[in-house]
Amino acid sequence: MLDWLLSPPLAVGTRAPDFSVPDQDGSRVTLSALRGKNVVLVFYPADDTSICTIQLCEFRDHWAEAQARNTVVFGVNPARSRAHQKFRDKYKFPFPLLIDEGQKIAKLYQADGWFVPKRTVYLVGLDGVVRYARRGKPSPEEVLAAAA
Repeated sequence: MLDWLLSPPLAVGTRAPDFSVPDQDGSRVTLSALRGKNVVLVFYPADDTSICTIQLCEFRDHWAEAQARNTVVFGVNPARSRAHQKFRDKYKFPFPLLIDEGQKIAKLYQADGWFVPKRTVYLVGLDGVVRYARRGKPSPEEVLAAAA
């Protein structure tokens, strides 16, 4: 009954499931097209809430380090594009927010929750394999340390 709550994230070493979804501007983002880059996926429950905002702002504030490590970052949440656009503009995120309608990506990454995604962070390596996976709000430094 509570399996969704207690389930672990995908294991490190797992091939990352591919997806193709729009971002806040309607541009399509496909994971397999990003091979050769490290990809951070930050699954978060809601736009413009305290912990979610802090978490994404921390990645914004470490943007130069992410770029230096050949890493792109995406916030992942089921909100609509207009809400994502306002949230992204308000906090000046240099990275896109993906629209995960119906938590389809979250399900693939074992981050889906009853109503909202479980706060989960992944780093997918250059080869498309999960190199980091953790629930909660790990520091960007910890996540980026897994980048090749």
